Amino acid sequence: MTTGVELLMKCVNIPETNDSVELYILDSAGKETLVEGCEKMWGEPSLLCLVFDLTNEQSLANCTYWMERVRAHCKGLHVPGVLVGNKSDLSVRREVQASVAKEWAQSQGLEYHETSAKEMDNCDAPLLSLAQAFYSFYQERREAIQNLSP
Repeated sequence: MTTGVELLMKCVNIPETNDSVELYILDSAGKETLVEGCEKMWGEPSLLCLVFDLTNEQSLANCTYWMERVRAHCKGLHVPGVLVGNKSDLSVRREVQASVAKEWAQSQGLEYHETSAKEMDNCDAPLLSLAQAFYSFYQERREAIQNLSP
């Protein structure tokens, strides 16, 4: 459980290639008191990962606030990302249905994943989605630059 701000690095191999992407993850734990400091550390984020608690409806509602902050900070640039519903292992306490979260994610241009950090279930899927999005973006830019050559 994150109580402050953590900077993590995760290397993700891209399937069917010999390439990998290093993700630098700034985990702010959604604390309001840390917002301004986090925004300074974001710089211009390449990717976005919003995580909410499947056992807490307000947690998903708070994602709207964070999306607004990211959009304001990025000044209209599209930032690909994922919405992650965590605590899928607590199905008895679940308050947010997958269909609701998926619909919200799609309305924001995000992919949706459910995970259980406790059981380490499906935890790599959101990171792989992020890495593949960045890799695709990189490949497109690389091809565009190569096409500029005489």
